[in-house]
Amino acid sequence: MRAIRVASAALLGMTALTLAMPVAVAEGDGDHEPDRNITSFGFDVSPSTIAAGGRVSLSVTGCDKKAKVSSGVFDTVTIHKDQSNASATVDWDAKPGAVYEVTFQCGHESGHTDLTIAGGRPDDPTHPPAHRGVKAGIGGTAGGFDLGQIGLGAALIAGSVGAAYHWSRRRTAEQDG
Repeated sequence: MRAIRVASAALLGMTALTLAMPVAVAEGDGDHEPDRNITSFGFDVSPSTIAAGGRVSLSVTGCDKKAKVSSGVFDTVTIHKDQSNASATVDWDAKPGAVYEVTFQCGHESGHTDLTIAGGRPDDPTHPPAHRGVKAGIGGTAGGFDLGQIGLGAALIAGSVGAAYHWSRRRTAEQDG
């Protein structure tokens, strides 16, 4: 009888672990280095993939100072504290397929994101856009563990195993009495 209780508790614990794992994996947001981008202000480059010579929109939210945006693929841009966005022109000599880091600096904080250069050049008939398939197979998480999520998952698993043990002991006590 004791083996059945232990097996039930183990099965319940494994079920809880199995159900909790996909949620933790799915919450990865795709950042290559998530710890680098924890800032008190928000930032964005749109579009995140653009052809050489194209214009990108740079936006900052929650920055009460002037923000500087820099990259190796366009000139440094200043977004004043009373503004939330600006634009930049990507250099014509940017290499198609290359990924450039864009740095947003607000006071002493900085955040980073990537800008990918697409094939071809906009409005340039001498360099028509390259037609390529979808870039696939890069899925998965960026690595790194969130200790808060791990602790919460462990607490949920321990709680479900404890509840299973409690109910199995209670049922046995009622049968014996």
